[in-house]
Amino acid sequence: MGFWEDLWRGRSADFDSGSASTNAIELTKRHRQVSLTKQGAATGNLRVNLSWRMRTSDIGGPERGSLLRHPFQAFKPEVVQAHTQSMVNVDLDLGCMYELTDGTKGVVQPLGGFFGELNAPPYVKLSGDDRFGSGSGETIFVNLDHRDDIKRLLVFVYIYDQTPAFDRTHAIVTLYPSNGPRIEIGLDERHPQARSCAVVMIENNKGELTVRREVKFVYGFQAELDRLYGWGLQWGRGYKSKVDR
Repeated sequence: MGFWEDLWRGRSADFDSGSASTNAIELTKRHRQVSLTKQGAATGNLRVNLSWRMRTSDIGGPERGSLLRHPFQAFKPEVVQAHTQSMVNVDLDLGCMYELTDGTKGVVQPLGGFFGELNAPPYVKLSGDDRFGSGSGETIFVNLDHRDDIKRLLVFVYIYDQTPAFDRTHAIVTLYPSNGPRIEIGLDERHPQARSCAVVMIENNKGELTVRREVKFVYGFQAELDRLYGWGLQWGRGYKSKVDR
C-alpha cells in the first residue's frame, strides 16, 4: 500500500524545486541570491540551460484529473515539451551580456553569431547543440576558472520571432555548477506582451561569486535590457541564419 498511499498523500509535493530530494536550489522573490563561492562551486564550467514547455490549456490538452479517480495519470506528462518547432511557433533564445574586470563589454547570443569563447575572453560560450537537439542555442557555458576576469554576467531570454509567448510557456533557466546542487529560476509570471526577460545576474563581488534572481520582463529586446542595467552597448537589427535556427 505504500505506493498508493504516497499518491493519495500528494507525494508530488516532495518534488518541488528546492527540496532536498531534487538536489536543486530554487531562486524566488523571497530567496533571490546564492553564493557559488560559499558552496565551493566557483570553479570549472558553469552550464546555463534554457528549457520550456507549453501550458496544457494552450495546446488543447485536458487538465490533469484527480489521482484518486485516475491514479495512473501520475505517469503521464502534464505538458508537452516544446523544444521542437513542430508543435508550436515558439522560439525562445538564451543570451548573456558580459562585463569583464578590464572594462570589456559585449554580448553572447545566437543573433549575429556572437557565440563567444570559453578559454579566452569573454570566457562565455554559446553552444548551438544541447541535449534536446535544438539548433537555436539554448545552452551557455561560463569558464569560472577565469572568475577573476569576470565582473558581471546578465543571463537573459528573448523571443526571436517577435511573437509574445512568455504567457503561453513554462520557461525555466537552470544553472549547473561544477559542484553542488543546480540552481533553478522559473519564468512563470504572466507577462503576455513581454518579448525579453532579464533572468539572473552573476557577479563577482570582492572575490565572491554570487547568483541573483532578476526575472524582469520588458516589452522590447536586448537594447531595453541594456538600458535597464546600464551596459552601454550599441544595438542593431539582428537575424539568425537557417543553420542557426
